[in-house]
Amino acid sequence: MGKPDTRHLDRQIRETTRKLDAARQRQMWPLNGRERRAILAAMTSVSVKVARHKSTDRDVTKADQAWESAATRLQAEITALETERQNVVNAAAAEKAAKTAKKSSGWW
Repeated sequence: MGKPDTRHLDRQIRETTRKLDAARQRQMWPLNGRERRAILAAMTSVSVKVARHKSTDRDVTKADQAWESAATRLQAEITALETERQNVVNAAAAEKAAKTAKKSSGWW
């Protein structure tokens, strides 16, 4: 038995890592719909308040929180994918060990 097939999980981990890096650079493409709406609503509110010469502190904080929640979500996805990959590797190792033990016990 060869190495376990983790290509699919490895590809998903790479994609999610790219998304996390993009979200940390404040790019919109890796965000889901709810996060996009929250950021756009906060930025719209900021632009209206700037035009009216009012304070924008609360709205900027909301936008920052939305970016942080997106980064947290993506980090959690990476962690879950890495855990799943490790489970696949561990299961393959246990199966290989069981086969090896079965072969060696039959010889003697």
